[in-house]
This record gives sequence, structure tokens and C-alpha cells, in this order.
Amino acid sequence: MAIAAPGSAPADAPAVLSAPARAGRLRGSRRAAGGSGEGARGTAGRTLLQKLTPWFFLAGAVGLLLLFTYWPALNLFYYSVTDWDGIDLTKNFVGLENYIQVFTDPRIFGVFWVSLYYFVASFVQMAIALYFAAILSFSTRFSNLFRGILFFPYLINGVAVGFVFLYLFQPGGTLDTVLSWFGVADPPQWLGNPDIVNWSLAGTSVWRYTGLNFVLFLGAIQSIPHELYEAADLDGANRWQQFWAIIFPGIRRIIGLSFILAIAGSLSVFEVPFIMTGGANGSATFVIQTLQTAFSFRQVGLASAMAVVLLAIVLIVTVIQRKVFPDEKVDLT
Repeated sequence: MAIAAPGSAPADAPAVLSAPARAGRLRGSRRAAGGSGEGARGTAGRTLLQKLTPWFFLAGAVGLLLLFTYWPALNLFYYSVTDWDGIDLTKNFVGLENYIQVFTDPRIFGVFWVSLYYFVASFVQMAIALYFAAILSFSTRFSNLFRGILFFPYLINGVAVGFVFLYLFQPGGTLDTVLSWFGVADPPQWLGNPDIVNWSLAGTSVWRYTGLNFVLFLGAIQSIPHELYEAADLDGANRWQQFWAIIFPGIRRIIGLSFILAIAGSLSVFEVPFIMTGGANGSATFVIQTLQTAFSFRQVGLASAMAVVLLAIVLIVTVIQRKVFPDEKVDLT
């Protein structure tokens, strides 16, 4: 048994800290508590920043959309009920007078008949695109070459297409020269005859936009499982039967989309007829008529009403199409 020195604590007694040591330990515990609180606040701040970061990126896109799309659209509706000429600072409210004039003035409403040429041409280009997409979706020699040839016209600028076909259709141009090789000595005025000009312009649109429909149809056809074609071959189905039993049901959605694009495109044709004829000889489309009304005749209010009517027609057609051809999920498996 150890004997403690006089005035000292026993060996097994707990150690007693001095006053400076106790003060240092107390300050250390306070710093630890403060550090944990600051760390919690920093973590909460980083979490909040992570939650807000997607909204910061979204705010830029939504802001640009509101500034350059929805705000001009609201101004368009406002201008359509005024008689603004595009220059004067005053805008007199006229109500539905501009809309009534759109549907009653033969000069304005008559241009809708021009859109029928492009509407018929859009079905021609859809048929051509579907035909080549169905053929080139199978194993065909030089299929990549033919795909590029069909899609290439869509990559060309509309202004360039207009100038190319302007030289093609002009008197004594390329088309007349080719026809003379086959004995056609007196070809018609392709762009000068009011009975032919719209067919010529619609044919130009067919050449330009067939590639777009071709790519849409080709992608949809290639997404169909190949096992279905193998099963059809085993059952003895020919290519025509495979088209109606497999391909057509599988691309029904894309056909409906192309139908909407055909109607919207036929109503909003602008580049080709504007470059080639400028709207002369009865070839003015609704968009050309709208621009002439706004900038040539200084009737911005009436032109705005025409634009609103065009938008309403496209929306109505879209709703009807979705009712007639609903987005049904096609399960071919």
C-alpha cells in the first residue's frame, strides 16, 4: 500500500483541474458548439441553392419566351381591335370591325382558296415520302444515297429554292428547254398564267418539303420491331400486306402529326411564292396578303386581325385532329 505524501491527494482520487485548464476546456466546448451551428447553416444554404439552381436556368428560358412570344401575341390581340396604322401614336378602338372585314372582304378572304393548292400538294408530298420511306426502310441497294437525295432539298434555304425554281419556270428556262427535247414547242407560262402559277408554286413546295416527311416516316417505320416482319414473312404476307397490317398502324401518330403540319404549312406559305411571284397573278397567300396589308396599305390593325384568324384556324384544326385521331398507344407486340 502506497503512502501518500503529506498534503497530496490519494493516488486513486480523481484528478482536479486547475482554474486555467477548466477555462480552456470551457472555451473549446463553446467553439465546438458554435462550429456545429455554422456548419448546419452552411449545409442548409447549400441545399437551398441546389433547389433553386434549376429554377434559375428555367427563369431565363421562360423570360425569353414571355418577352418574345407571349408579349407580342398579347399586343397582336390588342392591335387587332384597333385601327392602328403602324405609325400614329394613337390607336382608336374599333371592336370586332377588323374581324368582320376579314370574313366579308373578298380581297382578303379569297386568298384562302390559294391555300387549297398547297393543301393538295401536301398530301402528294406525304404520299411520295411514305412510299420511299417504306421502300428504303428495308434492305435496299444504295439506300443511304437515296435517303440523302430525298432529304437534301429540305436543307436548302427557302430563298435559294425560290430563285432556283424561278429560273426553272421562266420563259425559255430549264423546264422549257427540257420539254422542247420532247417536242413541246409552245409551253405555257408557268408563272405568268393565273391558272397554272399556283400549281407551279405548289409543286416547288412538294420538292422542298418531301424530305421532312420522309425522315419522319422513316424514323417511325424503323422503330417497329423487326420480329413482326419476320413473323409476317413466315405467315406468307407480302410487302403490301405488311404495310397495311404493320407499318401503317405503327406510324399512325406520325401521319397525324404530318397532317397537322400540312394544314398549318398550307395556310402559312410565304417564302416560295413571295420570292418567285411576289403574290402576283393570283398567287398571294394569306401570309403575303397579311404583310401587304400591314406594310403596304398601313392597316396594322386589320393585319393583326388576319394573323389572329390564322392562329385560330390552326388551333381549331389541331383540336379536331386530336378528336378524330386521338393519341392512342399502338402496341404491335
